[in-house]
Amino acid sequence: MQHKTAVIGCGLWGKNIVRNFYNLGVLDTVCDMDEDNLNMVRQNYPGVKLTKDFNDILNNPSIDSVAVITPSHTHFGIVKLALKAGKHVYVEKPISTVSSEAKALMELADEKGLVLMVGHLLLYHPVVNRLKMLVQDGTLGEIKYIQSDRLNINYFKNDRSVMWDLAPHDVSMIGYILGEEPKRVICASGASSEGNDIMDITHISIEYPSGAIAHVSDSWIHPQKRVNLLVRGTKASAMFDDTLQEHKLTVYNNEKKASEAVAYDYIEIEPLKLECQHFLTCIETGKKARSDGENGYEVVKTLEAAEKLMLGERAKNLDDYNFALSRSKK
Repeated sequence: MQHKTAVIGCGLWGKNIVRNFYNLGVLDTVCDMDEDNLNMVRQNYPGVKLTKDFNDILNNPSIDSVAVITPSHTHFGIVKLALKAGKHVYVEKPISTVSSEAKALMELADEKGLVLMVGHLLLYHPVVNRLKMLVQDGTLGEIKYIQSDRLNINYFKNDRSVMWDLAPHDVSMIGYILGEEPKRVICASGASSEGNDIMDITHISIEYPSGAIAHVSDSWIHPQKRVNLLVRGTKASAMFDDTLQEHKLTVYNNEKKASEAVAYDYIEIEPLKLECQHFLTCIETGKKARSDGENGYEVVKTLEAAEKLMLGERAKNLDDYNFALSRSKK
């Protein structure tokens, strides 16, 4: 069967999804409200149908899957409609910003026997998968500490907070490497550099069942891009620097000098291509996606708990806390 995929939203990130599904030979339709975005598709991807009406996709029985690349607050409504229409769904992270909604989507997909996959891109990154192998084979020893720093400049700040924009990458990646879901959020804090309701710096500490502790820092105000992951084991420590063009993964023996570190090889393939291929493979085989609805739910549940701690720390009393929480969900 020839799959036909529709992409909903082709903005800054959506255009990369469009490119990959087009190159994989399955892109049928692109939906976007912005005429400039549609013109970009028209000029670069001949033969692809264009629409501004989501219903054109829902009501087209020949389209069997959709990719939802829209603002996070719209994910629940769009994904729910697509699943009810019998479409397999790839949705950009986070699956939702409310854990009860994420759980409802997970259960709906299971009920209908459809693939629901969340865009936790780093689960498909060749370096992350190489690192996961090193953890599994004991090269690093028992994992004690993980630190993920995802810092960059963002002038738009159009999401609920930097945590919901960037931390899904960190939390999904750490859980995947460890092979564990978080046990609890130990502490969480956030701040706004502009003194408003949008936190553009956040810090989260998470405990895992094995006893490993992870610290996640995300920022929209860092003038120099920094994307680093440290995995500290009892034998060795691994560093993943995604800003480097090569030698992204280095392992340091805890008992030796840093100059004796070993750079590990990995497959050089675009992670997004691998992710899109995985989505199509899951549709063909009926297997659950690596970043399925349950994975998306666990990440949202963790971030929701962290956000409650952040807002609680900022609130002066219970009334302020409830007010802050209600505003954050708008």
